[in-house]
Amino acid sequence: MNVYITETSTRMARRGIAVEVFTRATSSDLPPVAELAPGVLVRHVSAGPFEGLQRAELPSQLCAFTAGVLRAEARHEPGYYDLVHSHYWLSGQVGWLTRERWGVPLVHTAHTLAKVKNAALAEGDTPEPRIRVIGEQQVVDEADQLIANTEVEATQLVDLYDAAPDKVRTIAPGVDLDRFRPGDRRAARAALGVPQEALVIAFVGRIQPLKAPDVLLRAAAELLARGAVPRERLVVLVAGGPSGTGLEQPAALQDLAVSLGITDVVRFLPPQSGDALARVYRAADVVAVPSYNESFGLVALEAQACGTPVVAAAVGGLPVAVADGVSGLLVDGHATGDWADVLGGLVGAPRRLVELAGGAVRHAREFSWDRTTDALVAAYLDAGDALRYSVLRAEVAV
Repeated sequence: MNVYITETSTRMARRGIAVEVFTRATSSDLPPVAELAPGVLVRHVSAGPFEGLQRAELPSQLCAFTAGVLRAEARHEPGYYDLVHSHYWLSGQVGWLTRERWGVPLVHTAHTLAKVKNAALAEGDTPEPRIRVIGEQQVVDEADQLIANTEVEATQLVDLYDAAPDKVRTIAPGVDLDRFRPGDRRAARAALGVPQEALVIAFVGRIQPLKAPDVLLRAAAELLARGAVPRERLVVLVAGGPSGTGLEQPAALQDLAVSLGITDVVRFLPPQSGDALARVYRAADVVAVPSYNESFGLVALEAQACGTPVVAAAVGGLPVAVADGVSGLLVDGHATGDWADVLGGLVGAPRRLVELAGGAVRHAREFSWDRTTDALVAAYLDAGDALRYSVLRAEVAV
């Protein structure tokens, strides 16, 4: 979500649209206002303690956050803001209140949906709370436009949240094609200390049950047990840190590697960003995305843009992010044997990997943040027209 907001905001500013991003201050060292890029201001709103809050504690700070947003607007002449675009349900709660106060359109992007996540829980994961389900429903009811990442998500908004179909617009996220592009695999592996002759499977993302990195570790252990991959050649890269429900057992994945007897082939890396992240993608033969649900799957797209095929679970938006048989392969379900079959078949077929690598680059080029931004701007304009029309109807009714 942070990538989405950063990429689209900076591109809107280049199109002459002034953007202000409101986010909760997480440190006393942060300035009240900072410039992210020319034309993009970030306002750090004091709401609750600066130290990190658990996700379940964030709703308690909605009132304080909303007050901070309203105070910022009150310093300007009426009509200063033309539109509010909220991201995730917590910001959506603030968004629909500011919409009422300011008389501006509200555009909302959920990014993930509680009802969808609860229907596809990983074993041992914690369901999303009822407060989130209710909060999401309120935002869906109030928003003038709902932005879905894929047609699957658009259907979920209509079927699960009774969203009006004419309020839902599908706009796919993009990928930074300047940063994420094919590069020198040998240099990437050297920088990471990975042997050049290794067979490398990578996982990138938050370490939590929803993202299912355990599926990759279990499949790797199965490959070794079958003798499908020489142990001395296999390297499994796991780049990311515990997040969300993963914080409840922050060392669970390391403990799993120990219990599976594969600590010698698994390498844990801290969360990566920017060029370091692209380096991880380039170093891999395959990137695995075994999530139980993804509204889109940005990791899959970034990896493919770097020329690395992706093996992903056939869930949520991943069948859009990955062209099955062209840029990677989709796996139905999360059974260890099925994942071992697909991954083993790929790392043992270098010609197939080369074919998929070419398809991965071509597929990723169909997505760009410029295309996403243009579509968002069009949605903003339509939301403004819809709001003006609804106000006119109300005036006539009076």
